Amino acid sequence: MSDEIETPTAPEDLDKLRKQAAERDQYLDLVARTRADFENYQKRMQREREQDRKYAFGPLALDLLPILDNLDRAAASQAGDSGPLVQGVVMVLTQFLELLKRHGITRIDCEGKPFDPNVHQAVMQKPDDTVEPNTIVQVIEQGFMNQDRVLRPAKVIVSTK
Repeated sequence: MSDEIETPTAPEDLDKLRKQAAERDQYLDLVARTRADFENYQKRMQREREQDRKYAFGPLALDLLPILDNLDRAAASQAGDSGPLVQGVVMVLTQFLELLKRHGITRIDCEGKPFDPNVHQAVMQKPDDTVEPNTIVQVIEQGFMNQDRVLRPAKVIVSTK
């Protein structure tokens, strides 16, 4: 016996080989698609994990914002007073804002800016000839951003003619 491989010469053997080659190509294509799908899945999961980490502090910050608002009100109500209690409230407020900033939570700059419905919520309109129409003249409740997303829109009063 020789170790040579015999080449099929009969037509039915050639048809069988063609079918097997087509089936092999089908499986190879399936493997390639499955591998690509799995790589895409891994990339998508990595992006989602990064998004989750990026915005993870948002829900907690949203719950803490009413406390920050109250500290803001307390400091504003005693603006002329420089007593130790007012200084303490201002220090706590400053620390609170710095903590939020370290985690990507920042205030939305509003007063004197044009009204933007993406980051502002108009609660009232007020005629004012000293500024352009649709300019924010007063901030009722400060808005905050979480990285590049609006965490809470600023509630504002907007000028009209």
